[in-house]
Amino acid sequence: MAGLELAQADAPARPGLLTIVREWGRIGCIGFGGPPAHIALLRQLCVERRRWLEAREFEDAIAACNLLPGPASTQLAIFCAWRLRGRVGALVGGACFIVPGLILILALSALFLAGSPADWVLGAGAGAGAAVAAVAVQAGSSLVPDSWRRAASRVRWPIYLAAGAVSAATVGPWLVLVLLGCGLVELVVRHASLGRSRSTTFGISPLPLLASAAAATGGLPALAWVAFKVGALSYGGGFVIIPLMQADAVDRFHWLTDAQFLNAVALGQVTPGPVVHTVAAVGYAAAGVGGGLLAALIAFSPSFAFILLGAARFDQLRRNENAKAFLNGAGPAAIGAILGTAIPLTRALSEPWQYAVLAGAAVLLFALRRGVVSTLLVAGAVGALVAVAGGPLPG
Repeated sequence: MAGLELAQADAPARPGLLTIVREWGRIGCIGFGGPPAHIALLRQLCVERRRWLEAREFEDAIAACNLLPGPASTQLAIFCAWRLRGRVGALVGGACFIVPGLILILALSALFLAGSPADWVLGAGAGAGAAVAAVAVQAGSSLVPDSWRRAASRVRWPIYLAAGAVSAATVGPWLVLVLLGCGLVELVVRHASLGRSRSTTFGISPLPLLASAAAATGGLPALAWVAFKVGALSYGGGFVIIPLMQADAVDRFHWLTDAQFLNAVALGQVTPGPVVHTVAAVGYAAAGVGGGLLAALIAFSPSFAFILLGAARFDQLRRNENAKAFLNGAGPAAIGAILGTAIPLTRALSEPWQYAVLAGAAVLLFALRRGVVSTLLVAGAVGALVAVAGGPLPG
């Protein structure tokens, strides 16, 4: 009996909502560096410092979130808050994780995407944007070794990778169908290997085609569809969202120029919190602050829905062989898409000095092992100096 009382005394107290607000808000403010930084901060808080979660449960949550489409680190932040304070905690914690970066990226969008920004602002955006292609290659290449080790087939894996890369470089907004297709192929292969003759019932939903057709008129319906693709239909997170947005935002609906789109991507990288915040910059360009808020709300809503409706079944999801098989196909395709994104991003550059900045960024990232945020800040500073010196700027 005394031992039980001692164990209960040693058990960490359940945090209050104010604690959730403070801690998740803190991570939302200092979470520079994308998903690896977010996961490390959440682990330090929930497992190591406060001991709210067991290490095994935290690792299982990471695995389950990686099986879901959308921003995995955002879903992990929502899950940890759900685990501690239920659905209210999930809503509060998720919002506190997302909102700081959202406010910052909307403020920066007003500066960098304004109708007539100062030349140094244009130069800083052009410099940071020039480095984005190198960041994409670094992000994709960092995922290759782990994905290759987990490959279900060393023959099909490179095919999925190539399919994603080619699709990101060519078909842009239709990339989601390629990701789904690669996942479904792996599902079919799995069922065939088990000797099951029945067809897999995960057929491609007509939703993407219908929604795309509905969005053809532009305006808020188009913005809503682009944001939905980013939040609900993208695997791999981060740079996978770029080809899902670029063709629509630049070529189809003309919300942004090529140079402005590069600025938006760079802003999503240098602000804290989820990289998916980039969609808020696109929304700002399409319809002002209201458009940015609408795009963010739609893009992050699926992540909340996945956790609120399915977190209690994460153990089942992590052990589900069909989910693993689907990710065995969609995962390499998503990595290929991240790598392939570098091609349209490079094509969007228009000034010779931007290619020099891109080469310098590649040296910083790959040879000197500098971080993404510092690399983009250096590139932005170089662009600002070029502008102050009277150098040519993208139109």
